[in-house]
Amino acid sequence: MNLTLISVLTSFWMILAHPFFISLTEMRYNSNSKKMEVAQKIFWDDLEVSLGKEFGQSVDFLNPKDKVKLNQQLQTYLLKHNQLWVNGKPVVLTYLGYEVEEDAAWFYLESAATEVPKTVEMKNTILLEEFKGQQNIVHVYFQSKSPRSMLLGKGEEKGKVEF
Repeated sequence: MNLTLISVLTSFWMILAHPFFISLTEMRYNSNSKKMEVAQKIFWDDLEVSLGKEFGQSVDFLNPKDKVKLNQQLQTYLLKHNQLWVNGKPVVLTYLGYEVEEDAAWFYLESAATEVPKTVEMKNTILLEEFKGQQNIVHVYFQSKSPRSMLLGKGEEKGKVEF
């Protein structure tokens, strides 16, 4: 095989192995608790890279040496890289925990009690520093079956939806 063919095959394999960098955020307003419930799906191998850079040490997400320390790092990272506003007012988020789902993990946050949303703004900078082309999709569900969506990324870290 010549070098060009090897290079093409290597590039093709890399695309198949991890073709894009993306996270998914789903938000719902819970009218009973008056809180925004946030679930984020992030590829855990990408998150290991970001946590490693953020905290200056390697991170083994699936087999952490210290689960309490990992949870503290996750809390710090997620709260730093997610900001939320309802009706133009900043809303405090709380980290609740996570669960692993194959090659990704779901992370759960919730807001303090807030008013019924007319507008929801989110700034999401998850993985943006480490991965060129990272996109963060945000779906906001409220009083309808179809969500209002935002596509956030480098240069457009903040978006807004109206109801």
